[in-house]
Amino acid sequence: MTEIIDRSRADSRADIYDRIVAERRSVRAFLPTPLPADLITRLFTVAGRAPSNCNAQPWTTHIVSGASLARIRNVLLEQARAGQIDPDVPLTSTYVDQYKARRIGSAVTLFEATGVGRNDPEAREASFLRNFELFDAPHAAFFFMPRYFGLREAADVGMYAQTLMLALTAHGLGSCAQGALSHYASAIKRELGASDELICLFGLSFGYPDEDHPSAAAITDRAPLSETVILHD
Repeated sequence: MTEIIDRSRADSRADIYDRIVAERRSVRAFLPTPLPADLITRLFTVAGRAPSNCNAQPWTTHIVSGASLARIRNVLLEQARAGQIDPDVPLTSTYVDQYKARRIGSAVTLFEATGVGRNDPEAREASFLRNFELFDAPHAAFFFMPRYFGLREAADVGMYAQTLMLALTAHGLGSCAQGALSHYASAIKRELGASDELICLFGLSFGYPDEDHPSAAAITDRAPLSETVILHD
């Protein structure tokens, strides 16, 4: 029997989803209040519904809170100040053309919101180090995949993380995906007891957003569809 679709209900769900996607942003200041353990379990269970090649689910996620988070934060700050990067995945060496312009635009948006001057190296350094303070978040997640996997599986981990970030937004929470956290892969794996057979792809700070922090005003724009989508009739 053909199911009759309730169009009004479908439209309502679509509107809710569109709003959640639009509200998701990179939060760079969090309140210290920890999330309840059962909520964290629920969020990561939802994230696990993300698609992956052959349903391999190649992600291994370490969730860090409390004293473990404090130790990770100290280790990351120490590594960042020393400049001892050792990423598992090579860093992108060059941004060109529109990609460079978007990257610069993102930095300008954040600096303008937080009052970081273009010719203020100390303020720029402090802004950079906020990454490794995890923006004062009460929780962080680190995403790994087996070393023998490649770009396809890394894309799967990205879809998993995006599903998680949308779930966080739906619950009134915030997150910031941070590639910078993977710059110190060896130190992170050592601190977490993670196998060196895993690649550290990136980290994610999450919790309740601090909406009173100046960085909350840093909302980046998006390229017009004509720049990113090619239609074929």
